[in-house]
Amino acid sequence: MSGRFVITEEPIVIDAVVKKVERREAGAITTFIGTVREWTNGKKTLYLEYEAYVPMAVGMLSQIGEEISEKWPGAIAAITHRIGRLDISDSAVVIAVSSPHRKAAYEANEYAIDRIKQIVPIWKKEHWEDGESWIGDQLETTAYPKGKPDIEAVASNRKRGADID
Repeated sequence: MSGRFVITEEPIVIDAVVKKVERREAGAITTFIGTVREWTNGKKTLYLEYEAYVPMAVGMLSQIGEEISEKWPGAIAAITHRIGRLDISDSAVVIAVSSPHRKAAYEANEYAIDRIKQIVPIWKKEHWEDGESWIGDQLETTAYPKGKPDIEAVASNRKRGADID
């Protein structure tokens, strides 16, 4: 199952993510492609940098896949998220969901991106024309007083069994 859930520094090959969920039982495959946009809140973005606590992030992506299979029987997901420097229009995340019927595939795909933003330890730094800033967690609810996420603290908390939310 873990081959369907990937954190990578390489450009995402969309067709490869889709192939991971293709199967004879599927009547529908939906994809979500999250890309780097040029303008956010009136600021021109030059590029983004993503960091992740990779072992935990892959585990959380796998958990989301399990949640999808439980909520939408017959549905399976594949998720690839990119880290490192991403330029405008680069794909940051690709989610593919297959299911016997289209409604479940659409719902599960939307659920996947919402859950990624809620639980997966991936952080984004925006570089603008006039500066840069770590935005926080993907819901943009966690500030970084030291200017950047402390990945080591996340790893340490994970080993102690602490929740990341």
